[in-house]
Amino acid sequence: MNSVIPFLPLMVGAFAAILLRGWLRNTVMLIAPIVGAINLMGLEHGVFWSLEFMGYTLEPVRVDKLSMMFGYLFHLASLIAIIYALHVKDTVQHVAGLAYAASAVGAVFAGDLLTLFIFWELLALTSVFLVWARRTDRAYSAGFRYLIFQVLSGVLLLAGLLILAQVNNSLLFNQISLQHEGIAQIGAWLIFFAFGIKCAFPFMHTWLTDAYPESTPSGTIFLASFTTKVAVYAFARGFPGEEILVWIGVTMACFPIFFAVIENDLRRVLAYSLINQIGFMIVGIGIGTAIALNGAVAHAFNDVIFKGLLMMTMGAVLHMTGKINGSELGGLYKSMPKTTILCIVGAASISAFPLFSGFVSKSMIMAAAVAEGYDVVWLALLFAAAGVFHHAGIKIPFFAFFAHDSGIRTTEPPVNMLIAMTLAAIACVVLGSFPAQTVYALLPWEHDYQPYDVTHVLTQLQLLFFSALAFVWLNLRNMYPPELPSTNLDVDWLYRKLVPSFAIKVASTSYNAYEKMENSAINAIKRMSQKSYDAESDKPKGYFAKLWPIETMVVWVAVLLSSYLVLYYILS
Repeated sequence: MNSVIPFLPLMVGAFAAILLRGWLRNTVMLIAPIVGAINLMGLEHGVFWSLEFMGYTLEPVRVDKLSMMFGYLFHLASLIAIIYALHVKDTVQHVAGLAYAASAVGAVFAGDLLTLFIFWELLALTSVFLVWARRTDRAYSAGFRYLIFQVLSGVLLLAGLLILAQVNNSLLFNQISLQHEGIAQIGAWLIFFAFGIKCAFPFMHTWLTDAYPESTPSGTIFLASFTTKVAVYAFARGFPGEEILVWIGVTMACFPIFFAVIENDLRRVLAYSLINQIGFMIVGIGIGTAIALNGAVAHAFNDVIFKGLLMMTMGAVLHMTGKINGSELGGLYKSMPKTTILCIVGAASISAFPLFSGFVSKSMIMAAAVAEGYDVVWLALLFAAAGVFHHAGIKIPFFAFFAHDSGIRTTEPPVNMLIAMTLAAIACVVLGSFPAQTVYALLPWEHDYQPYDVTHVLTQLQLLFFSALAFVWLNLRNMYPPELPSTNLDVDWLYRKLVPSFAIKVASTSYNAYEKMENSAINAIKRMSQKSYDAESDKPKGYFAKLWPIETMVVWVAVLLSSYLVLYYILS
């Protein structure tokens, strides 16, 4: 079978969306990911395309099991997201969404760091329009902050690849060691932090929780599917087995729980939950064994589907009611029963219920942690798993569709949104119930793992049972954090509030001090000037203030020159 460059069908679809309108545009948009996925089936493993550039060998398209797995994932995700967005009559969103998906596909098939950098930047430039497409002041501000982080990530990646190219005389994207010596180590760490920003590492995560909830309902589905998953792919390719990732991942899995539990904006709850799930993936990559890496990439695959489903249900709620805060919602199961059921499927998947997708991949990572002696990590991941059930498995459907009756009565969302959510829900069940025939068949590393044994199933069911019991008990005792209209402080408060206010004070103090010095100098000059004039005659006072004729000045110049010549003669 003849194949083309993997990202080309999606990119062609993006350009076609600029020119086409109506049903013709929708048809082309739907065909693009299908054609792209079929095209992947004809790709043979190895270097699909290589060239020479400035003395370096570039591999813009390199195919192996890891890139193929993410390639299939991104085409499936783009198809579901496009179906979800068919009712939207916005060229910006359609073009940006397809171009964004094409950039993600291009990044995971990049065989060299320079090609990766190009698609890395395209991811930033295309995705920011999905935030701005909401066309609100908050969206514009969040989009600019998002773009700053994404561009910073690109700058670090560029600096790192230039250093490694100089040291290694190669730009090929293979495993990168943090144990290099000298300047090569600096290059490796720059690339590490570049990936970390896009992966929403702690203290670098606020672009995600800031921008994603401000995007359009359909734009958020694209955003949740590509940027962070490309970064997970990059870590799996470039830094497998780096132990520091284990501890970073554990932190990512745990800290968002505390923010998500008290957050009122339900899409922001899911944004924190996204960081939590990425934490599991990063732990698996850090452990670095075959089962851990398989668990990490399998969880990335599953997360795109079930997190996309949850984002779609909340987008449907926002689309139909215009509200997304838990304090303003409730009782929607009466008028949106189908959306409610689909949301519960997504909640069961992210909570890792047996027979749902999250159970299969999450258990692989936790089993790898135990096998490699990371007992503390396993306990922390167990806590994180319980927290996920609290804030995403229970809180999202409970406060959106049940809880108190808000009195809102609406209808189900447009048919295309229901179809997209249904496809994602079916995928969650199929991936969880038949892993060997689905996600396991795509895993890049050799594996021999059976998730459905008695130990794994009973452990997870006990965890879910006691977590649900804790939620019910806390609610009955009125101890569960209530949904209140509020703004929760995260580390972005430092650069959005503290630094600007401090800078304003410093600038104001410096300006006032400068103004005082300037006024003092002007007043001193005025006083000197006034003292040098006679108040009655208004003429200069003093010997040197007198007016001298030109002849006298010529004499003085001659005297000075003669004195200089005499001194020069004596000293020489």
